[in-house]
Amino acid sequence: MTQSDQIDTLASALVARFLRTNAFTDTLRAFIREAGLPPGVGQTSGDDTHNMTIQSLLVEKRAYDETVNFERLGNGNQEIVSWRTPAPCKPIVIATPTSANLLAASIELWQDPRWSEETSGDSGHVSSNGARPLLISTGADRQMHLLDIEPENKHVTSFSGLSDSPVLSFVPILHGRFILMTNMSGHLLLQRGSEIACSRKDHAKYAVKVVVHEEIDHSSASTILWIATAGWDATVFLYRVVIRPEDGDATPNIRDPVARINLASNPESLLFVRHVDSGELLLLVSRRDSSYIHYYQVQPTPEPSSQSSQNDSNQSSTPKGTTECRLLGKQNLAPHSNAWVAFSPSHMALSPLDPGLLAVATSSEPHMKVIIVRLLFPSAPSSGNATSSTTEAAVTQASQALEALALQNREDAAILIQANTFAPQTSYSTPQVAWRPDGSGVWVNGDDGVVRGIEIKTGKVVATLKQGHEPGFKVRTIWAGFVDVPGETGRKREEWLVSGGFDKKLIIWKI
Repeated sequence: MTQSDQIDTLASALVARFLRTNAFTDTLRAFIREAGLPPGVGQTSGDDTHNMTIQSLLVEKRAYDETVNFERLGNGNQEIVSWRTPAPCKPIVIATPTSANLLAASIELWQDPRWSEETSGDSGHVSSNGARPLLISTGADRQMHLLDIEPENKHVTSFSGLSDSPVLSFVPILHGRFILMTNMSGHLLLQRGSEIACSRKDHAKYAVKVVVHEEIDHSSASTILWIATAGWDATVFLYRVVIRPEDGDATPNIRDPVARINLASNPESLLFVRHVDSGELLLLVSRRDSSYIHYYQVQPTPEPSSQSSQNDSNQSSTPKGTTECRLLGKQNLAPHSNAWVAFSPSHMALSPLDPGLLAVATSSEPHMKVIIVRLLFPSAPSSGNATSSTTEAAVTQASQALEALALQNREDAAILIQANTFAPQTSYSTPQVAWRPDGSGVWVNGDDGVVRGIEIKTGKVVATLKQGHEPGFKVRTIWAGFVDVPGETGRKREEWLVSGGFDKKLIIWKI
């Protein structure tokens, strides 16, 4: 059925429903006969979500016309790359060992202690340290599946008893030797191979996100891991792990969190970024019922000399003396809005080409909106209190209002794109955004089983991937990036898009 046929069928059903509900029996009978419709067309069902009426369509049309006035599309800036073609559009459904709603999926480096250089064979996809890229997915059945990225996408292994609840987020560390995971029961898990090397429970419930930043301390040649976790107990925890050269291949010891962030509502997204001027490490946090991006300082803390915090799978207590992260500033994504809460920045992704450009998927209803915004990094905090009494006396209500207006104008100018993606969502949705690796656009998920591509240069929807997931099922997770795959003359780099949804399908989209 073509799109025009679907529109004609919907229009006929709406007209028939209007005639039926208003008791125009003779007109309804004539309309059904002349249009060749089934006798029961236009009958209401028990599910109100499918009982569209002409009045409800008019209400939705008025709401859409109002939101269009707030859109901000690109003006063809020559500095921004246009949507590159060809783009991933061919779906390849990957068969997973078990069938369950997918929660997270991406292609990551994975290193199993059993792998070595000898296991690479002719494929050559295993590096010298034993790591290779694999398609990793987690589902509502508490299982994690690892699949090869070769053309056959063979099943490598699965883990079913590592977590007591579904894994919501994961990220590999140290070139794939370990993987960090967070689950619905609030645990932070450190996995190596087929075993859990460390487990902590600092969140009271739903640890929804984990992000990691790795850096090298050149003075001591040590590797420093900064780990941040977000939980639906309205808390963000920050961990610091130091791996010295003499530690070798030992398992990292994740001690008590070095800092925490207490929020007024549940956090939505986390992101480590470097200050473009000072190079200082910052943590970006967005939370529910707030249109702000919060900038927190990641401050180095001395490693405790006490050995009381050992690698124990039963660690569950959080010290009461954990310090609070310092809030350096915040940036409003709706600076001129007079509403109490316009939306929440539900998911943030940093541009692969520009360290100061951010893509944000919002919680707006009934359709997701995407914002491309330039980060306004806060200035470095002053070391001393240099404010004089004369300066304090000069502050007036008028000067404060002018300063607030100047800040709003600056925040408004930082928003490059604010566009409607037409991806339907509700208050229970989980918006996701993923950059194309060339920085020319972003992909977003939707509750209708469609993955959409938005061009950064214009802010328009230029791609709709429909022939993969079942219509009407939520696409829960997406990932985009380059993948090295074997070719006729060696390995070649391809652009892939990975999506997983509540239709229990794991799909790789290829060019």
